[in-house]
Amino acid sequence: MVDTMLGLVLWIAFGILAGSVSRFVMPGPNAGGLAVAIPLGILGAIIGGGIGALLGPASAGVDFRALLLAIAVCLGFLFLYRSYALRTES
Repeated sequence: MVDTMLGLVLWIAFGILAGSVSRFVMPGPNAGGLAVAIPLGILGAIIGGGIGALLGPASAGVDFRALLLAIAVCLGFLFLYRSYALRTES
């Protein structure tokens, strides 16, 4: 139970980091700013972490592969969100 809770907290932390990095990498008009990027980062971290787990066990220490996958998935989500938000504003 404690391991599951710790894992969830770590994935949320990964998501906050992934959302922040993604927002920095993809600047420009974005409705919501970090308030949108961070939840998308958490979602990206969960999906990226799942993909990383399917690819095999991580090396010792921090799993940078999962973090990079989380950032990539979050960038995709930010792109889709921005495309949808800008289309509905017009």
